[in-house]
Amino acid sequence: MRVLIAGGGTAGHINPALAILSIIKEREPDSVFLYAGTPDGMESRLVPRAGIDFAPIEVAGFQRRLSAENIARNAKAVHYLLHSGNKAYRIIRDFVPEIVIGTGGYVSGPVVYTAQVMGLPTVIHEQNAYPGVTTRALAKKADAVMLTMPQARDYMGDVAKMVDTGLPVRKEFYSLPDRKAAKRELGLDENALCIFSWGGSLGAGAINEAAQKLIKWEEGCGFPVSHIHSYGRMGHDTFEKSLRDAGVNLSRKGLIVKEFIYNMDICTAAADIIICRSGASAVTELEVAGRASVLIPSPNVAGDHQYHNAMVLGSAGAAIVLREKEIEENTVLDTVKGLLEDPDRITELEHRAAALAVPDVEDRIYNIISEVVRDRWEDIERIDDRLRDRRRRHRRQDNDRRRGLPDTREEAVERRQNTEDRRKGDRRSQD
Repeated sequence: MRVLIAGGGTAGHINPALAILSIIKEREPDSVFLYAGTPDGMESRLVPRAGIDFAPIEVAGFQRRLSAENIARNAKAVHYLLHSGNKAYRIIRDFVPEIVIGTGGYVSGPVVYTAQVMGLPTVIHEQNAYPGVTTRALAKKADAVMLTMPQARDYMGDVAKMVDTGLPVRKEFYSLPDRKAAKRELGLDENALCIFSWGGSLGAGAINEAAQKLIKWEEGCGFPVSHIHSYGRMGHDTFEKSLRDAGVNLSRKGLIVKEFIYNMDICTAAADIIICRSGASAVTELEVAGRASVLIPSPNVAGDHQYHNAMVLGSAGAAIVLREKEIEENTVLDTVKGLLEDPDRITELEHRAAALAVPDVEDRIYNIISEVVRDRWEDIERIDDRLRDRRRRHRRQDNDRRRGLPDTREEAVERRQNTEDRRKGDRRSQD
């Protein structure tokens, strides 16, 4: 299978794209992949590192707040928009994919849209319970839209084919050690309840503040409690110092405080209660692991999608959801105290979270993609033949021009038609 995939801007769009390619590769080892992404985004580093060919395309989002800096950014975004359709066309023409997949982010817009204009089969994967603007714009003409969370259907409008596939997560989460073994591996008391709090690689201020209060309280709470906390980049200079200033012994048994956590699977397996944000991957990992959680959605994301993600668990009684703007000084501390005093509630949250997990995510994703390719195979062959023929003619024309030979009448007509096709694609992208 020849697959062109586009997605970028954040790890939430990039990691699912890489996971989808891995799923295809496992089942069709001879598959060929090309990843289209922005030249300055995270994908420009992560994708080549994964051994996948990378095609850069410059795309930027528009800033809504009015400022001199944002006016300049928007001017650049307009420039990129005017040229993105032409660049996407060349990427598709040169690679000749059998299917084009988008996983979100601005960069997937021109690539998937151009593929749709050209008649190629397209599939979209949406990670969040509230779909992004790119997904909503492209979904109506896509052959299939794969949803991580069924709740996204409520915002998709009239889309021909939506399929609940779930989100692929790191493979180690499907074979976690039991809780006591994980606690022993981390050097924690296997009989003590374990709290695991984290706010991602950058860190989260609300979670760091809550963790400081919890860690201080735990020293004399009377409960056998262990605590693992990752404070992220934002706490690099302040978090441990604040704890020391508050008189906390950072070397005490049962306390692990680090800037970054690299064994997330083991820490998750050891946890009785997890306090974290609610990105799509975090929510899915909680479901797969079957862990009780206190979710504090980030308020600084498009469409408040983390709140919608959190409420997938919250509405099912599988997590406690606290909105950051409603958190008072001891809200998180009091919530955790309540759970520590009620082990049956922790068990109930675990069971409800596990019940939401999708056990066959990889099969569902592969089956949809392969089904679309199979159903559209005649179209794919016809378009591929046309693209390959155009590519051969373009190369011959380039060689002729370098040698000073004029275009034939047929080549001149075709070149004008190709130019007009690209202009139409650019105008539709702007609409």
